[in-house]
Amino acid sequence: MKGLPYEVKTLIQKARESAQLAVETYNRPTASFRSGAYVVLMIIAWTSLFHAIFFRKKIKPFHRKKNSSRFEIIDGEPKRWELKDCLSHYYKADNPPLRSNIEFFIGLRNKIEHHSLSQIDPSIFGECQAILLNFENLLTTEFGEKYAIRAGLTYALQFNRNLKFFGLKNKEQQKVFKSVITYIDSFRSSLSTEIQSSLEYSFKVYLLPKIGNNFSNDAVAVEWIKYDPSNPEEMQKYEKVVAMIKPKEVSVSNLGQLKPSQIASEVAKRLGKKFTTTDHATCYRNFNIRPTKGASNPSACDSRYCQYDALHKDYSYSSQWLNFLVAQLSDQNFYEKIIQNRKRNV
Repeated sequence: MKGLPYEVKTLIQKARESAQLAVETYNRPTASFRSGAYVVLMIIAWTSLFHAIFFRKKIKPFHRKKNSSRFEIIDGEPKRWELKDCLSHYYKADNPPLRSNIEFFIGLRNKIEHHSLSQIDPSIFGECQAILLNFENLLTTEFGEKYAIRAGLTYALQFNRNLKFFGLKNKEQQKVFKSVITYIDSFRSSLSTEIQSSLEYSFKVYLLPKIGNNFSNDAVAVEWIKYDPSNPEEMQKYEKVVAMIKPKEVSVSNLGQLKPSQIASEVAKRLGKKFTTTDHATCYRNFNIRPTKGASNPSACDSRYCQYDALHKDYSYSSQWLNFLVAQLSDQNFYEKIIQNRKRNV
């Protein structure tokens, strides 16, 4: 790190070591606090990286006292910018997918820092991988390839083919888990389609197993193909290969879709509040996800949330709609509007 000020060198070292420790913790097979520890350590890594960037640019990342040029002092040291402050100063009015990814984890950190919730690991894997790759990219962009840490990262081996959700032990865990899932669903639904589909927000890959025994000595057993939305023809080729190696599945109509009664029951269960099929009807009308009864084109649905079954002449709803509803109804003001509508119809 020759040529850089001591403060900058120290912060780069802290950033790199925090990121490496985050990966080691996440990949440790016995870790039960996987996502929680990973998120906390990656936020430390990002904060240290931004501080290093600011110090190199001769910008002091310290809070100033209100209406004063003096810095706020805590325990004899100037109070440094937290990660959210760093984002504001670095990106200003810009809002790239990378920034949304970090903001997602700032909010998540505040909810899971003191809780062990292995149940959320599979659902945020894409964001976890993206925040690591984004860190590596900014580190090397700002300070050069010699500071890259990818040589020390490995793939984690899994005992199971499919990740499973484990039961929650008590009501307090269930309450925290519900709050975290609501936050995740609400944050994602607030993003534009462009940001949601960006690899800088959530990293997506095709994992292609190499079949056969004729491997050279330098061949890898598994090949990761990065998803590239700008090259749809090439990605379609991989989709065909993935389809060929998938287990044969019997086609089932409306697989994974939910009935209104199932939606109402699950929403009530997650919120711990009364929610009826009548309330559900109020909600789908409020968000205009499907036509009203008797419409000339009953299939004009928001395909993310609803499907029309022409054979049975009814509607089914996706798990995405369920998650969206839970996130919206967690707002007490919106829930009260639904209650008022219910009372008017009684």
